Amino acid sequence: MRVLHIITGLNVGGAEQQLRLLLRHLPVECEVVTLTDPGPVADGLRADGVRVIHLGMSGNRDLGALPRLTGLIRRGRYDVVHTHLYRACLYGRIAARLAGVRAVVATEHSLGDTQTEGRPLTVGVRALYLLGERLGRTTVAVSPAVAARLARWGVPEPRITVVPNGIDVARFAYDPAARRRARSELGLDESAFVIGGIGRLVPGKRFDVLVHALAGLPADCRLLLVGGGPQEGALRRAAHRAGVADRVVFAGERPYLPDGSPGPGLPALASAMDVLAAPSPEEAFGLAVVEALAAGLPVRYTSCPALEDLPPEAAPDAVRVPCDPGAYARALAGVRAAGPGPRAPAGAARHYCVTRSAARLLNVYAAALAHPARTPGPPQKAVLS
Repeated sequence: MRVLHIITGLNVGGAEQQLRLLLRHLPVECEVVTLTDPGPVADGLRADGVRVIHLGMSGNRDLGALPRLTGLIRRGRYDVVHTHLYRACLYGRIAARLAGVRAVVATEHSLGDTQTEGRPLTVGVRALYLLGERLGRTTVAVSPAVAARLARWGVPEPRITVVPNGIDVARFAYDPAARRRARSELGLDESAFVIGGIGRLVPGKRFDVLVHALAGLPADCRLLLVGGGPQEGALRRAAHRAGVADRVVFAGERPYLPDGSPGPGLPALASAMDVLAAPSPEEAFGLAVVEALAAGLPVRYTSCPALEDLPPEAAPDAVRVPCDPGAYARALAGVRAAGPGPRAPAGAARHYCVTRSAARLLNVYAAALAHPARTPGPPQKAVLS
C-alpha cells in the first residue's frame, strides 16, 4: 500500500509532530507533501527516511498549486491520499479526486466549537469545509468531541471515524538527569517550582491566565512556556505589567522527536516541570495533557476531550479548573503544597499509545480501499449552526 500524506506545513506543531510519530509506526509506504513551510518536522521526517516534497504554495488563493498537486498524485500512483489541516484537506481532496484516487482520508486535528487552527468558524469557512469533505471517503476525528462537532455541521456520521492522537509513552518517562540538564540550560534553579504550559502561543490557548496566576504565587514559582506563535510579544508584555517577567521562561518551539534542533526536546522539558497547566477552554483532543500524564505530572486543565471518555482513575491527578487566573493560582498553590509525587505515567497515557492509533488508522485505510468515495451528487443543504 502506498499512501501520500498532504499537510499544510511542517513547522513544529501538534498535528505536524503527530504525523511524524504515526509514520514511524505505520507499516505502509508513506510519502509526504507539505503545501508550505517545510520547517523542522520536514527535516525530521527525512531523517526517518520519509520522502518529503515541498509544493511551494504561496498562499490560500494560490490556485496554481492545484494542478501541481494533481500531477504529483497522478505520477505517484498512490493507493490512498491522507490529508491533514484545513488548507491541505481542501486542496488535497480536490487534487486526489482529479488524479483519480478515490480512497481519500482526512484527519481533523484541531476543530473546536468556535475556531479551527486559530481561524474563526464563519459560515463561509464551514461551507467550504463541507464542500471539500464530500470529495473524501472518511473524515478521521481525533476525539469523540470532534466527531460530534462534525456531525452537528452536517457531515454524515457513517463517514466519521474516531482515531485518537497517539503518544510514545516511553519517550516521556520521567528522567531525573534530563530534568537537571534542561533546568540548567534554561536557567531554572533546582529548587524552583516549575509550572509548564505547552502549545502554540495563540489567544485561544489562554496562557495569559497562567501569567496572571503566577503573580499570585510564591516567589519560587516559575512559568515555563513551550511553544511559539504570534502571541509571544503580548505575553511578554503581560508578564512585565504583572511584575513576573523574570519568572517566565519562553522555551520556544521544541520537538517531540529529535530533529537536530539544539537544546532540550519536549520530553526533557516535561521532566523539568512540576505541574502542567492547560487553561485553554476549547480543545480538540488535549495532547499536551496526555503527554504530561505520560511524564507522571500532575495536571490542572480546563478542557481535555481525551479524558472525557475515561474513568477518573485513569488520571487521578488531572483536575479540571475554570479558565480564570484566581482559580489557577489556587489550584497550582495546592499542587505546590502537596509536594512531588512518584512521577509514574498515568493509565490515561497508556490508553493513547501510538501503536494503537496506528493500527486503527491502518483499518481506516483498508476500509477506504474496499469502499472508495463515490462521485458527489447534487449538494445537500449543510447544517451550519
